Amino acid sequence: MLFTGSCEEDPTTIGGEDLPDSDFISIHSTDRISVRSYTMYSDSLRTDNPQYSYLGMLYDPYFGTTTAEFVSQLRLNAIWEYDLFTIDSVKLYFSLLNVQGNTNAGHTIRFSEISEQIYTDSAYYSNRNMPLTGYSFDVRLPELQADTINDLVLDIPVEFGTYITRNTSMFFHDNTIPDFRSYFRGFCVQLIPEGNPVFMTLSVVGKQFGAYLNFFVIYLHDENNSAHEFILIFDSFIRNAAFNKYKHDYSTAEPGKRIEHINDAYSDTLTYLQGLNGVYTRILLNGLDSIKNDPSMDGISVNRARLIYPYWDPGTDFNPADLPSQLLLRYTDNKGTKYYVPDYINNASFYDGRVDTVKGVYNFNIGGFIQSYLDDKEGRIKPELDLFIPTSLTRNAIMRANGNSKPVKFEFTYTRF
Repeated sequence: MLFTGSCEEDPTTIGGEDLPDSDFISIHSTDRISVRSYTMYSDSLRTDNPQYSYLGMLYDPYFGTTTAEFVSQLRLNAIWEYDLFTIDSVKLYFSLLNVQGNTNAGHTIRFSEISEQIYTDSAYYSNRNMPLTGYSFDVRLPELQADTINDLVLDIPVEFGTYITRNTSMFFHDNTIPDFRSYFRGFCVQLIPEGNPVFMTLSVVGKQFGAYLNFFVIYLHDENNSAHEFILIFDSFIRNAAFNKYKHDYSTAEPGKRIEHINDAYSDTLTYLQGLNGVYTRILLNGLDSIKNDPSMDGISVNRARLIYPYWDPGTDFNPADLPSQLLLRYTDNKGTKYYVPDYINNASFYDGRVDTVKGVYNFNIGGFIQSYLDDKEGRIKPELDLFIPTSLTRNAIMRANGNSKPVKFEFTYTRF
């Protein structure tokens, strides 16, 4: 009988001398990339077809005063069927989803007719100056309840019913010829505060089922003295064109707390984030371009790219619960178009971006964005990002940055083939 045996060589190197270098991979990390950031602001951002609309004012000692209003069309709920009629009264049913600030009675909502027709498929921006016809009316608000839904029924001047029914031949909807939307183009709605400011949230987006929440009712009787109701809707099932308007006045912040550097690319130790299209943080990933342009790094695969961004605690009265629950990242291409990072689009839970109040940071996994930048041969993507708060949030945040004692960290690991 013949017995044979063998000894096994190191399985990671056996035969290595017979293989080309390209068959081996190695995993590396680098500290060649540094993070620089600064505070930015643009008063011209798209706000058309919003999920939520806002009315009123917010004040923050660091961020100053924010004023919000909105523009919206109205939609008829039925065909007009009355030749002879008398307007008896007009009511506004208004559902405020949330109220912050001074809830005392006396605040006034002003409805001003716009003179320019708006469209659901057009772009409208937060600083859009809407021309008005000169027709308007004011409605005083009762005492409100904070931090909850307020379903209001408000008395509207009868003159509004008379004004809007002056030509009922235009009370129809048709997408091929001028219709009600060209006759009465809509309202610019703003709030005039009484004393300390108040801030209100509502929605003019129609639901697919259920009752309307925001609408006018014209109560009338015909020539036979029969009572009728006619409804003009903000949140109709067929969506009205609408957009939000915001104004941020940072000069009203408290001295010593006011933001000193906006749009000047100054690398301060703090940067600022604000909801409602306010200030945001521009992040530069310095050194990432040198990796991209290094021939020896060509074709690397990103294993991990993680931003660890600490927020700043402004003092003893600071409540971490007031921080935005999640922050978003976007990039800008070479045409100026902004996009969410692909990590958020493809896997929002892995992207993270949520606050960790134990460690005092926000974490962002952006391997997809980094890989896209490194693979981009046309120069379409820049090695920079915008960190911002979703528009629908009214919260603010202050972030540590640059030479701060608790700096931003960027963890980058890649595979080299």
